Amino acid sequence: MNDVTAQFVDDRQRRRLERRFGGHVTEWLSELPSVVEKIATEWRLTVDGGAPHGRTAVVVYVTLSDGREGVLKLSPDSGLAVTEANMLRMWAPSHRVPEVWDLDARRGAILMERVEGETVANIGVVPPMVTIGTLLSQLHGVEVSRSQLMELRPLMARVQFIFDLWNRERNEGPAAKVISTTALHQGYCRARALAIGETDVVPLHGDLHPGNVLDGGSRGLVALDPRACVGDGAADAVDWAVWKATSVTEVERRVDVLSQTMGVDGDRMMEWVRAFAPCLAVAKVNRAQSHTDEFETLVDLMAGDHTLVRSHSR
Repeated sequence: MNDVTAQFVDDRQRRRLERRFGGHVTEWLSELPSVVEKIATEWRLTVDGGAPHGRTAVVVYVTLSDGREGVLKLSPDSGLAVTEANMLRMWAPSHRVPEVWDLDARRGAILMERVEGETVANIGVVPPMVTIGTLLSQLHGVEVSRSQLMELRPLMARVQFIFDLWNRERNEGPAAKVISTTALHQGYCRARALAIGETDVVPLHGDLHPGNVLDGGSRGLVALDPRACVGDGAADAVDWAVWKATSVTEVERRVDVLSQTMGVDGDRMMEWVRAFAPCLAVAKVNRAQSHTDEFETLVDLMAGDHTLVRSHSR
């Protein structure tokens, strides 16, 4: 990776992109500086430097010619960028997502508002569940046409992607010695049964974990990086029900508040939590967090079947 590319992407981000998209990312990254330069010229942007980014995109801080501060987000998957931009525009009336200012579908580039603030994950404090439930209600409650809903992938496709991802993460990491394949298979079967239902069908974020929500200060919480799909609204609340939870009782209390605030069935939300618990448990093991109360809570959520978790002492 040359010095010009390195100003936008570090080695950790490069490895994430390669793991997500494959080896062709190397060529994409080599062309990235010239692509950024061309887009900056066409959209009259001043490039301010690299910004924090995740698994699927490179984010660059920019300033527009009128002085507005924005971010330029570029993905090796142009289709992913188009879907994200469309979802953010769909949710614009909620004021709970960044405003999209421009889109280059061919280059997979989105120009959007820069929202100042830290992610909830970086802050490290669990927000009140009423606050999270309100965020979800406002996103899910935006009025959309049937044709817009039909353009979104079904929740089942997202479920399939998530379980394929965490099966791979399990097989290639230390979780292979702790979490059984049976656990993931049973979780997948639960999620599949829930996903094919037609209850509370709304436009879903699809990846609304604490790392994808900013505390925007007076603006409130702002959702980032949607993986747009359509399905049961309760599915979007799973990460918040379990993040930093140290007992099943605590999870149940959170689900009770979330479900009431969102107006969805609490028992069904709890089933979503149990379905995704094996994936979250794999993540804990692979991040060397298996000797924690949070991990044990996830184990308890996996229905107490002793075949799901291998012999493992805390």
